[in-house]
Amino acid sequence: MTSDIPNHLAGELAGDTHRLVQRVYYEDTDFSGLVYHARYLHFLERGRTDYLRCLGCEQSALMGIDDEGLVFVVHRMEIDFKSPARMDDVLTIHSRTEKAGGAKMVIAQEIRRGETLLIQAKVVIAVINRHGRPRRLPESLAQSFLGG
Repeated sequence: MTSDIPNHLAGELAGDTHRLVQRVYYEDTDFSGLVYHARYLHFLERGRTDYLRCLGCEQSALMGIDDEGLVFVVHRMEIDFKSPARMDDVLTIHSRTEKAGGAKMVIAQEIRRGETLLIQAKVVIAVINRHGRPRRLPESLAQSFLGG
């Protein structure tokens, strides 16, 4: 992590789960005052990105990891919308690795307002090289995602 950026901006690891707190702003809502469904993708992405950052994995550095480079792309996403969020709500995005190995990872995510579950998602991440071809996740990186 870059030393001149406060650690708390990237959230925190608690056991095998990452937690990131985000506020809902006006720009996140539609005319009804509820969070627009597509904005949840932004919150989930921030959660995954800062989860990786807290694990010591800066995605921008992975492109130069070796001659091939390494990139994560969303391959599949399942989302269950349980309850809406509203402007000024404080949300916590929870992210946890379910699988990491081969050329994919599976990350389970939730968005909560306090104890209330708003969103439940399962995200399948494909691991590719800089040319868009599948590549294996290095074993050391896979183990760090699995808490090892």
